[in-house]
Amino acid sequence: MADRDYYEILGIDKNASETDIKKAYRKLAKKYHPDANPGNKEAEQKFKEINEAYEVLGDPEKKAKYDQFGHAAFGNGAAGGFDGFGGFGGFGMDDIFDMFDIFGTRSRRSNQPTKGENIRTSIELTFQEAAFGISKELKINLWDTCETCSGTGARKGSQPETCNKCGGSGQIRFTQTTFLGTMSRVQTCDSCHGEGKIIKDPCPTCSGRGRVRVTKNIEVDIPAGIDHGQSIRIQGKGEPGERGGPNGDLLITVYIKEHPIFERRGNDVYCEIPITFVQATLGGELVVPTLDGNVQYTIKEGTQTGTVFRLKGKGIPHIRNPKVRGDQYVEVKVDVPTKLNEAQKKALLEFANISGEEVYQQRKGFFKKVKEAFGDAFGN
Repeated sequence: MADRDYYEILGIDKNASETDIKKAYRKLAKKYHPDANPGNKEAEQKFKEINEAYEVLGDPEKKAKYDQFGHAAFGNGAAGGFDGFGGFGGFGMDDIFDMFDIFGTRSRRSNQPTKGENIRTSIELTFQEAAFGISKELKINLWDTCETCSGTGARKGSQPETCNKCGGSGQIRFTQTTFLGTMSRVQTCDSCHGEGKIIKDPCPTCSGRGRVRVTKNIEVDIPAGIDHGQSIRIQGKGEPGERGGPNGDLLITVYIKEHPIFERRGNDVYCEIPITFVQATLGGELVVPTLDGNVQYTIKEGTQTGTVFRLKGKGIPHIRNPKVRGDQYVEVKVDVPTKLNEAQKKALLEFANISGEEVYQQRKGFFKKVKEAFGDAFGN
């Protein structure tokens, strides 16, 4: 037992949630419980292993130690554990009675209305669709109430009959002697499987299930400002409930395509725009793309590459208040030409000659600062 992996014993992976761990434990404990397998030594051994694994993985602190050190974290085994004499070392009374719930006490609610399962799906949007919102139609495959039998599961003209064995309660009560003494126990009726009713003449459309698999078109309103990875919940658009229970919900995860120009950071939009050497030197009007279309922006003379300017209110709308928007930040990049004709080269050389003294003084001032900072080794 000491060498067996606890996750393997419960049939789960290391990323399983607390709910998944507990669900796996209950399922296996019910299957291998000694009361359900009288005289079966193999089942008794598995039951012990299951309880030892759950005592560790069901406790966040012990689970963390086990994930880090394995069985070595507990010396000769899990602290506490199943003691092999019908008791649960390290388990509180709540755990023990929770254990009994597996075998029937909770079955008294088995024929009660149950909410339907949630449905999860995803949708891909463009940058603009996510920014300003859009209405999309999704095709969802789900179970739906059978129209032929109106969800009863019985052939049209007939009705499900009350189970004679449990009297319609879906459960059978009996008394059993356990290591805690004599207890009144409740077990799911094996005749109607907890439904309380038996369908003798099933509906031919749904084969008695009361529901059928269908594809539905569902209109979804995507709110403006939704971000990549966020989800939308639409109540009541999931799987139908059982025995008159409410429908589950539809959960839609949003994925946003990358934009060739814009990048989103929170509710602000960032982009780069190239400018020519002449524009950077002399200044002038720029055409800047935004989510609302192109706008004009005037840059100053002597604009340096890497300069960032802000366009207020040109970003992404806030999802909770679409009237409030982020800003757009534009970084200019001076585009240095790589191919010049003779006339252009001549003009630049003339410019260099005219600017010679000024350039020399700038260079001299720069190296003076370098020398002051680093010493003679960096002098010009």
